[in-house]
Amino acid sequence: MERKLLLVFALTFLVIMLFQPLLKKYGPKPPATKPETAQQTTQSAPSPPESSGTPSSGTPSSETQSQSAAREKPPSKGGASANATSAHMQAASEAETVVDNSVYRIVFTNRGGRVKSWVLKKYTDDKGGQLELVNTAASEKFGYPLSIFTYDEALRNNLNSALFVSDGNSITAPGEITFTYDDGQVSAQKSYKFDRDSYVVEVNVSVKQNGSAVTAFPMWPSGFGSDLTGPQYATGQVIYQYDDKVERLAIKKISGNATLPGPFSWAGISDQYFAAVFLPQSAQSTVMVTLRNLIEIPHNASDPNNKQLDKIDVLGAAVGNPHGPTTTRLYVGPKALADLEAVSVPGMTGADPDLRSIIDFGWLGIIARPLFLWLKWMYNHIVGNWGWAILLQTLIINLALLPLRLSQMKSMLKMQRVAPQIKSIQEKYKKYSLRDPRKAAMNEEISALYKTEGVNPAGGCLPLVIQMPFLFAYYRMLNVAMDLRHAPWMWVHDLSAPDPYHILPVAIIVTMLLMQRMTPQAGMDPAQQKMMNVMMPGMLGIMSWNLPAGLGLYWSAGQVISIVQQSIMNRTSLGREMREMMAKRARKKDK
Repeated sequence: MERKLLLVFALTFLVIMLFQPLLKKYGPKPPATKPETAQQTTQSAPSPPESSGTPSSGTPSSETQSQSAAREKPPSKGGASANATSAHMQAASEAETVVDNSVYRIVFTNRGGRVKSWVLKKYTDDKGGQLELVNTAASEKFGYPLSIFTYDEALRNNLNSALFVSDGNSITAPGEITFTYDDGQVSAQKSYKFDRDSYVVEVNVSVKQNGSAVTAFPMWPSGFGSDLTGPQYATGQVIYQYDDKVERLAIKKISGNATLPGPFSWAGISDQYFAAVFLPQSAQSTVMVTLRNLIEIPHNASDPNNKQLDKIDVLGAAVGNPHGPTTTRLYVGPKALADLEAVSVPGMTGADPDLRSIIDFGWLGIIARPLFLWLKWMYNHIVGNWGWAILLQTLIINLALLPLRLSQMKSMLKMQRVAPQIKSIQEKYKKYSLRDPRKAAMNEEISALYKTEGVNPAGGCLPLVIQMPFLFAYYRMLNVAMDLRHAPWMWVHDLSAPDPYHILPVAIIVTMLLMQRMTPQAGMDPAQQKMMNVMMPGMLGIMSWNLPAGLGLYWSAGQVISIVQQSIMNRTSLGREMREMMAKRARKKDK
């Protein structure tokens, strides 16, 4: 059987080789095109986007004459020259349009009517240069801002590479620019309106194919140029709101090219400090397509010799009307409270009528937001430096919480005083099981003792419970405060970045050690207290090592203030009594 199979293969190969000359001699031949015919065909077809074309000699048809005349027309006002007929509208070459207002400088290209550069004038990047929000490396792979998204990938690529005809090349806002494209089958129009002092741009997009409307959305596909490191990319989110419902989707919850049905009052993407969100004209008839792609970035961007690359997810979003042209506003700018509150969002029911919800103050926003407004007021009216404003606010907060600390110490002292009696009662009922009805009598006796001695079992924890929301709210507030970005204080050049010399984390560890040793722990076993005196500062020091310097400043300053307070409290009669109880307990333990 194997020999027969080999024979079949050999004969098949031989037949194919023998028939090759016959196919060349008698097979069909490609039609030969005469040079004149080729020239006439070239003349009658629309000229390619990248070349204006030159008509050949001879007598062209009337259609060719009209197209030649269109190519010889001067370019439209300030824009790129166009090949324009009643059915075709394409630019002859790529051109740029610059739009300036008081807060941004945008550079559009007529290739796709997209954005090549979006610079925020009031902010700088991590190197002190102009802040570019277009992520150039990611945009070259996955699309520039305000590219068109369509579900047909071929159509999408065609539209975003086509040369549109623009009606301007330099605009000082307020103003408007329109990009138009038509190749006879696909037509598209994109228009933008700009205000003088606003981060908001009005966007209109419409696409037709063979006369029928095509679902087409404007998109911000490739994150932000402000992101340079893995942790910065990791803060990316897809965010949206309708009425009082705000959703923030982290990277791990996002899949590429997934369509989220509306309605949306606003929707887009954000990172720690910047956002690009669309505010559609009709919230009810709006959907969002989430975009997620993988790029490679240097592991250490500050080291030019570093060749190690990290794979990072970059997020984007396309938002629009799936049933026709899209009309929307687009906010591209900082997550600064004053700027977000200046953008109105009509039709919001039970929610803030602006974009302030883009800032995630967390579940304690009711405390964090007033704390930030207070901090900003002190910066603007008292100290003029964010670092000193944090120190001043930390001092005031700790002084305000001092009565709670005193109350906590008093409650702990009372509990320690009645501890022997409570232990005696527990010993008396030790022989009864938990299910025994007589066990309830033990709880009644302990409750009566608390009432007689004026002890509140929750008194030691209640002050701490009251303090914790303020501490968490302050932590969250400093983590999202746009104003602390690149704000200097003494040796720290950026309060939103880790301390470059790690002085503040070390200060946290040292002050925590001192605080643990100074604070009486009347109800704690001495051996357990010694262990906690070392473990707690060490753990918290590790946690704070790469925290933003503003948080480290608040934390370490709070510890220093607490040390001063505790040293004073230890000299009072209450403090001396608690320390004597601790010493007495330690002596008993040693015996």
